[in-house]
Amino acid sequence: MAVRRHARPAPSGRRPASRGFAAVSFVERHGLWSDDQSRLAAEIAARVERDGLEVVRFAFPDQHGLLRGKTLVAGEAVKLLDRGVSITTTLLAKDTSHRTVFPVFTAGGGFGMAAMQGGSDMLMVPDPATFRVLPWAGRTGWVLCDLHFADGTPVPFATRDILRRQVGRLAERGLDFVAGLEVECHIFKLDDAMTAPAHAGQPGEPPAVSLISQGYQYLTESRYDQMEPILEIVRRDLLALGLPLRSVEVEYGPSQVELVFGTTEGIEPADLMVLLRSATKQICRRHGHHATFMCRPKLPNVVSSGWHLHQSLRRGDANAFMPDSGSGEALSGTARGYLAGLLHHARAAAVFTTPTINGYKRYRAYSLAPDRAVWARENRGAMIRVLGGPGDPATRLENRIGEPAANPYLYMASQIAAGLDGIDRALDPGPSADAPYEAEAPLLPRTLREAVFALRDDPFFRDAFGPEFVDYYVRLKDAEIDRFQADVSEWEHREYFEMF
Repeated sequence: MAVRRHARPAPSGRRPASRGFAAVSFVERHGLWSDDQSRLAAEIAARVERDGLEVVRFAFPDQHGLLRGKTLVAGEAVKLLDRGVSITTTLLAKDTSHRTVFPVFTAGGGFGMAAMQGGSDMLMVPDPATFRVLPWAGRTGWVLCDLHFADGTPVPFATRDILRRQVGRLAERGLDFVAGLEVECHIFKLDDAMTAPAHAGQPGEPPAVSLISQGYQYLTESRYDQMEPILEIVRRDLLALGLPLRSVEVEYGPSQVELVFGTTEGIEPADLMVLLRSATKQICRRHGHHATFMCRPKLPNVVSSGWHLHQSLRRGDANAFMPDSGSGEALSGTARGYLAGLLHHARAAAVFTTPTINGYKRYRAYSLAPDRAVWARENRGAMIRVLGGPGDPATRLENRIGEPAANPYLYMASQIAAGLDGIDRALDPGPSADAPYEAEAPLLPRTLREAVFALRDDPFFRDAFGPEFVDYYVRLKDAEIDRFQADVSEWEHREYFEMF
């Protein structure tokens, strides 16, 4: 399918926003839209009226890759397209339990920034290229936003902008980032939503669920047909949403499925991922099901879910990873350097590719998930699987390290930054690992705490993403880990309560 190019922010001094908006809007004053984005904003305003939309959801991806935002009635939404929608900065101070872990009411708000203290506001500025009408919610529009302070500067903790900067580094070299998504998740029947007052909390009680299929019949017609009633609904709505869905497959585990998407470029693959997760969960919930992108749910006989990121670079219309015919190589020189960078920084990047405590339970030898930083041709046990070769325009790297809960902007930004470092330093990825679980190579972190230490020990991402962001993100992860370590687990109670 054709790749839709994602509009990039305009430099200061762009022409005024389209007619019908405020004479001097926030977007115009700070030059935040390109000409294409201004044109698309005018089309959105016309579509809201033409299609009789009643509300528009303004959303932004937070530090965890979750969508947050506000819903505006249609008339107000059109007025604020080029003015932005105010929202509290405290949303960037929350860990995965939605607890605020920064002292926002102190000087600097715990961030060392006056603009972040006291629960002050920031602005969600829509990216008109992302506008959609939600097929499962009546007369509802949706648009993805970027975050800016009142003076027009980008909020430094907004992860969509971090990926945009890395994509911009590629563009300076005449390269485009191309990615395809291969995402596993579980879809269960929702038995009890656990909505009694006693079930509330941070976090609340997880829902009670039952299986749709018993699993262990990988890619069989019978298991697919058992899940097809809800998969049909999900498939139709994802396609109606404009997502480039290629296949829906029944995976090995009970009630486990895999969704595969065609390639897109720039920051669009990450935008698609956050929309995919949010849409799938909303669609399933409306039809009495629960979808989860948690890596390894605590359910009997469960199988871990992964997120395999297929990626390449393109120069013009040519795949920069495809080797020359007759070279005898699996990859071009550019691709080999990029691959080496991914391997070299794999441990430090793990906190971005696998950001939850739960995700590290997937790294097991001989499990179709990686346990060390190696590559191989057509081998699903390696961290990075190389596909294609001379004459194959689809030549690419499949990084199998990620978990489905990863923030896609940080996952992809870490790939680009590490890959460019490998290219710039002409790193060598070494030979293909025919036995990936036995190769002599750095082991991936076994816990989130170990991943955080690996990030701290490697100064690379402090330079690539900025020290302020790395310190901020580590603090969020430390809060998550500290809560986990303070909790008495079932294992501890069973192990020690009777014995000692």
